[in-house]
Amino acid sequence: MSYFDLAAMTSPQIAEHAAAGGILVVPIGSTEQHGPHLPLGTDRDVAVAVARRLAERMPQVALAPAIGYGSSGEHAGFAGTISIGQEALEFMLLELGRSAGETYRRQVYVNAHGGNAVPAVRAVRKLRAESRDVLLWMATWDGDAHAGRTETSLQLALHPELVYEELAEAGNTTPVRELISALRAGGLRAVTENGVLGDPAGASAEEGERLVQRLVDGLHTQVVAWDPPYGKLGA
Repeated sequence: MSYFDLAAMTSPQIAEHAAAGGILVVPIGSTEQHGPHLPLGTDRDVAVAVARRLAERMPQVALAPAIGYGSSGEHAGFAGTISIGQEALEFMLLELGRSAGETYRRQVYVNAHGGNAVPAVRAVRKLRAESRDVLLWMATWDGDAHAGRTETSLQLALHPELVYEELAEAGNTTPVRELISALRAGGLRAVTENGVLGDPAGASAEEGERLVQRLVDGLHTQVVAWDPPYGKLGA
């Protein structure tokens, strides 16, 4: 194994890793519709990939099991979507941070779903108020808002076997800033019939791989800036 996987290690191994200055990295995704061609675990897959590649670069990073459910109420009405809501996610992250903090002094949360942003920020704010050293990183990119070219490219790079390219179709291509009011009032069902905001046409694994690398570079830079002595170990 080319990285330190928390779930695959024993308790004594974890204790040694943490005592040597280890950092726990927790991927946060969601289980929600991504149009007719992408899997419901797309956000989780992105979060895991970015976190895992960070762990491959930095031996002091331990990759924790991913949180696969998030705040996805805006996707209600599309089959398969499972949302635990903002309050539940905030409480989960808060309790996770407190418990994990008994072993790892430093924790990084890698979030790849926009709907998780508000509860994640609240949880991290509370953890920091308790003097816990926690960093929250959000995956961001230019391009289609949901299940369009950007996310399709990402999945083609990460898990091409899960992409049904023959079913891909454009959704509502109106800029999201013009849809905000309708989205807030009625969720995605109010603005797109197929669950897509954008157009997956032109997506490619090559484009997805470039974006993954940019995301990992951004996360790595932020972790190094957050704690330079730790960052230098894996630079």
